[in-house]
Amino acid sequence: MAAPVPAPRPPYDLLLRGGTVVDGTGAPRRAADIGVTGGRIAVLPPGGRHEAAETLDATGQIVTPGFVDVHTHSDGLAARPAGGGDDPALEALRLAPLLQGVTTEIAGNCGSGLFPALPERLPALAEHTRVVFGIGPLPPAVDFDGFADGQAPALRPTHIASLVGHGTLRAGVMGFDDRTATAGELRTMCALLDRSLAQGAAGLSTGLIYPPGGYADTAELIALARVAARHGKPYVTHLRDEMSQVETAIEEALEIARRSGAPLQISHHKTAGRHAWGATLRTLPRLEQARAEGIDVLCDVYPYTAGSTVLHALLPPWANEGGIGALLQRLPRPEIRDRIRTSIADGVDGWENTVGNGGWDLIAVAAAPRRPAAEGRPIAELAAADGVDPVEYVCDLLLAEDGEVTIISHSMREDDVRRVIASPLAMIGSDGVPKPGRPHPRWAGSFARVLGHYGRDEGLLTLEDAVHKMTGLPACRFRLTGRGTVADGARADLVVLDPGTVRDTATFERPLLAPEGVTAVVVAGRVAVREGRPTGERAGEVVRVP
Repeated sequence: MAAPVPAPRPPYDLLLRGGTVVDGTGAPRRAADIGVTGGRIAVLPPGGRHEAAETLDATGQIVTPGFVDVHTHSDGLAARPAGGGDDPALEALRLAPLLQGVTTEIAGNCGSGLFPALPERLPALAEHTRVVFGIGPLPPAVDFDGFADGQAPALRPTHIASLVGHGTLRAGVMGFDDRTATAGELRTMCALLDRSLAQGAAGLSTGLIYPPGGYADTAELIALARVAARHGKPYVTHLRDEMSQVETAIEEALEIARRSGAPLQISHHKTAGRHAWGATLRTLPRLEQARAEGIDVLCDVYPYTAGSTVLHALLPPWANEGGIGALLQRLPRPEIRDRIRTSIADGVDGWENTVGNGGWDLIAVAAAPRRPAAEGRPIAELAAADGVDPVEYVCDLLLAEDGEVTIISHSMREDDVRRVIASPLAMIGSDGVPKPGRPHPRWAGSFARVLGHYGRDEGLLTLEDAVHKMTGLPACRFRLTGRGTVADGARADLVVLDPGTVRDTATFERPLLAPEGVTAVVVAGRVAVREGRPTGERAGEVVRVP
């Protein structure tokens, strides 16, 4: 008896039928079906008799490329757990971007990452990464290959690319000294940067308000940016000042781009603090002028008037010299606390001085693992409840938490945020700081908030423009080949959403609430979100940028 003939295999693994495609280029929407085979896309005529192993009905909905979050601090969320276990509290943090349609995250921002370093510097650097990322021990790596090897595929719902963080690089060569790099140290930094970029890192980032990156002079940054330029990769900078001296800081960034030849990406562009409110009326035209002069400058933005960072970054630079261990040794001393008060009141030359530009009443605790009752409350209120002044409270809190405290700073004005979102130079990034506690809701809400609140409700952007800022524009900027557009042969990272209902629901009180209106998310051709809920698929990979 002849063996049965197997049924023919359907031509597609997955079919998205009946949707309207917004393809990520900014072009007008159009009806199309999308077939997926082997993790790649085929754009099909609508309504055809296409066969697939699995079909998603997208009738009445929009199909877009997977969103690219160009600015995250999620470097360690899917790192291989120390000792083999995994913290269950991290799972909601891993899923938050996926549930709003993010399929690719770019980490290593603001000068902070998990690589590179000289081998002998790795043990000291581990204390720094513990405090910066706030999710337990995170061993740093000598290069991008080491970082990639440290990611656990079983924990990755999204793809991840990474910049080379200048602060980590500097600490990995010369520690946390507040001084100019020697010629030999600079050569070593350039060599480590070159190696990681050759291995697939996406560019060079700086965080010039953070130690030790802020200790570098402009010449050091130009030398390193030249290495990025040789690879055709961008210089991505958290400016030296986003407050009263933001325009001076922008000029430094433009000088670095002009003299190095590297494309310039200004991170989370904002004009924060009362002395800078309204300055986007000048900063955005200045960036447009620079583009007209031949500088390849773009920026990213998150759609909120509050930022978030580590608490110790609000202290003056001299307090942080030597790293977190040296800071914790200083903080018990009364004369150090008095000097901190004086620095905040009088300012320090070249220092952003977040508290002096706003006040402790605008800064709330987001994560304090040993004092969870403090989370969500302003520091001025917490200090008053303890009967101490805010500097005393902050120093005691940092000591109690071994330096591991994250804050939220309400420092911006709505009109400035709206101008940056609407700018043709701006793409969307969450600047998410995914730590347990009460993280900023931008980690779970940024992309849905732009689509719903700013796009549909406020009419600030068309849907096509909003999607372009989340897909095609960032994919082009960071050379994410095959991503960011719905096109034949593109990678099958896709989002299905309801344009009439999509909106963010995350709040400062409940920061990880999932958005509404994001129906399905496909990662590498596999359905990772169905009917708004995660399926458990883990198709994310480490993205290497050639």
